[in-house]
Amino acid sequence: MVTRDRLGAVGRRLAALARRWRSIRRARERGIALLATMLATAMMTILVVDFTTSASLAYRAAANQADELRALYLARSGVQIGLALLERDSISDAMQQQPYDSLADIWAQPAPPIPVDGGVASVAIVDEARKLSINQIYNPRAGAVDENYVQVIARLFEMIGVSTDLIPVIIDWLDPDGVTTPGGAESDFYLRLTPPYEPRNSPMPTIGDLRALKGVDDATFMTLANYLTATPEMRVNANTASPEVLAALTPEMSNNPSLVKEIIGARQMQPFLMITDIANLPGVGQYAQELTPLLTTRSSYFTITGAGEFAGSRRRVYATVRRNSNGSAMLISWHED
Repeated sequence: MVTRDRLGAVGRRLAALARRWRSIRRARERGIALLATMLATAMMTILVVDFTTSASLAYRAAANQADELRALYLARSGVQIGLALLERDSISDAMQQQPYDSLADIWAQPAPPIPVDGGVASVAIVDEARKLSINQIYNPRAGAVDENYVQVIARLFEMIGVSTDLIPVIIDWLDPDGVTTPGGAESDFYLRLTPPYEPRNSPMPTIGDLRALKGVDDATFMTLANYLTATPEMRVNANTASPEVLAALTPEMSNNPSLVKEIIGARQMQPFLMITDIANLPGVGQYAQELTPLLTTRSSYFTITGAGEFAGSRRRVYATVRRNSNGSAMLISWHED
């Protein structure tokens, strides 16, 4: 028989169980609340870090763009300095009875970097007459390849370590027809590339065209750019041309390095005022009839390289200009890198 005491004991146990359950439920609720709080805090931390990182990257990107822009304007300033040097040289030439261009001229001298408002501007000038004109390979008036000039280019390539297999490719790039020269390349080759493009089939406006030719990689282009030009300099400046270019002009010069050394040594002592001066050099005079029509002592086209540096950002500007007799310059091509 259930007594009142037993009922009381059962009630107390039930009450204790109820209190324990309520305690466990409150603890679970507190745990869930703590977990939710921790998750919310983690999410807020991630959002803040992401925002801070994005803001920092955006700031750095904006700062880098500003630094690159400053470097670009410094490079453009370098080009302006180059134009001023060419104009100054023209003034000096006007006072000479027999003007000439040589490696002793002010434009050819290494110019020290110029500090400008926390950055640096520099300039270098190269005359294009020291190089061989690539466009002379094909004579548009005759409508044919200039075989004699092809031999000049072939001799140059052999001396500078460039394969002569590239010559037919250059011919096909320059000639107006679509007939593939043996070893060359026409539209059927270039249109299969990605992206596809047509060969120019006309004179190169800039030497940068060489980058698009079959078989020309970056190393080959950098080598050729030192010896070839797309400007219409029909003669080579004997005062500035490299030994390789001088040697390539005739078979006699190529086969007799002492003749090239004679010319280089003589111009270091005194730049040639006239091409006839070369004919008076020992050993060279007997070849003057073939050599002198290919040479000059003047340069009309120049490439000015302006470089700018600001806070680690570097930019370059390449400007090719034609200098007129009055000292003014006409822009031929402009490239920013």
